[in-house]
Amino acid sequence: MDIAPSTTPREDDADHLSTFGYDQELHRSLGPFASFAAGFSFVSILTTVFQLFGFGFGFGGPAFVWTWPIVFVGQFSVALVFAELSSCYPISGSIYQWSRRISSDLVGWFAGWYMLIGYIVSVSAIAIALQTVLPSVWSGFQLVSGSPVLTTTSGATNAIIIGSVVIVLSTVIGNIGVGIMSRITRVGVTCELVGVVLLIVAFFAHAKRGAGAVFHTNGVAGHHSYLWPFMISALMACYVMYGFDSAGELSEETRDPRRSAPRGIVRAMLASGVGGALILVGALLAAPSLLAPQLSSEGLAYVIQSRLGSGLGKALLIDVAVAILSAALAIQASASRVLFSMARDGRLPFSARLARVSPKRRTPAAPNIVVGILAIALLVVNYGQAALFTDITGVAVVIVYLAYLGVTVPRLASRLRPGFAEREEQAGVRFSLGRLGLPVNIVAVVFGAFFLVDIGWPRQIVYGSTWYLHYFPLLFVAACGVVGAVSYGRQRRREGIDLRDTLRSPETDLAPRAP
Repeated sequence: MDIAPSTTPREDDADHLSTFGYDQELHRSLGPFASFAAGFSFVSILTTVFQLFGFGFGFGGPAFVWTWPIVFVGQFSVALVFAELSSCYPISGSIYQWSRRISSDLVGWFAGWYMLIGYIVSVSAIAIALQTVLPSVWSGFQLVSGSPVLTTTSGATNAIIIGSVVIVLSTVIGNIGVGIMSRITRVGVTCELVGVVLLIVAFFAHAKRGAGAVFHTNGVAGHHSYLWPFMISALMACYVMYGFDSAGELSEETRDPRRSAPRGIVRAMLASGVGGALILVGALLAAPSLLAPQLSSEGLAYVIQSRLGSGLGKALLIDVAVAILSAALAIQASASRVLFSMARDGRLPFSARLARVSPKRRTPAAPNIVVGILAIALLVVNYGQAALFTDITGVAVVIVYLAYLGVTVPRLASRLRPGFAEREEQAGVRFSLGRLGLPVNIVAVVFGAFFLVDIGWPRQIVYGSTWYLHYFPLLFVAACGVVGAVSYGRQRRREGIDLRDTLRSPETDLAPRAP
């Protein structure tokens, strides 16, 4: 892979954006670290590993950590494909923009639509993560009487209250402007990086057993094959390792995005992959007992408090809470940019209102508010449901991985068309996988499709026995597809466009295309 050196003065970012048919309306003030921070904050290994460590351990035992490198290989391949495209198309609403420009308007619209829904679900999921941390810091954060464990009714209900407050706070900060949001995110990322290093050092310094622990299954499979509980436990790694494309979502607000965005995507994924793996292994080595039921119910919070003491343990938990707030900001910012980008192209109801940019703040205020309202609504409709956590995280994985396939599959098809290398060279892309592009793209598609099916499979043991919870991810994705199809069809017919024309593939996947 290669990032081409600059041999001429840096071209004006606004002029380059205009070649795609867009004016520079958003405030372009973010630098390379902010670009990295956007992707790293979204992935947020401290947050997401805390959320799902108990789930992964409960289903797969200590050996569930091997799902991490497997998922990482697949998702890093996706990240490399996205890095290439972010160099070609540094435009807000990256998944939507990339997909429609390398495939067709219809495919791109559905990729953007599902990505938008996935982001909104992710805002809800990350907001309720505070329930896994705050009650352990201070019991006063448990506002609902009963157990604070997220898989109980009282814990889930309290999570909705805390999560709604976080979403409101993120909405307010996001509307103040990308500058303040970026500063908070950078502080959050710095705290998270420090916390990750301290946590890893503390875990390994307090290790009670050797590395052979990662091969134990705790007998979770009983007399059956370990493959099935292992595949279920992969939900943890699948949920953690997405969102690195946020560096691309903020391209119109980043300086020199054709270089900064690809680097931000790749670095965010590498840092998350290495840091997350060391946290998981360190937690297993430091846990008081691998047979302790608290490892499944309380997760990493149990290991931290039992092995590191109340002082250091609470300090690290507070650091995790800061990381969660930073992640919520990054995810909501990404969601609002997708909504803004699609509305700017006139692809959504009320597009004229949603495409407006605040002249003072130079930020898409209306999309940010809509995302916040919908994320809170998703929490409220699950009020009192103990299965809230796994249902929402499962939906987030399924719908985002589906949107990712809306990019990686067309990109693979474009690679197989004659003249791909010549078109790339002519476009002057700044980041290219070269000869590695085809095998990397194939891995991205195969892994993405496999884990989409794996996590979406209607398992009663994961999603519950009630029929609508049992099939919740599939029903949710199908319902979103129906609503999206109706919305898209009505919008295009109002424009007098034959829907058959929206299936037309572009002649080239690299040339600028106006909206």
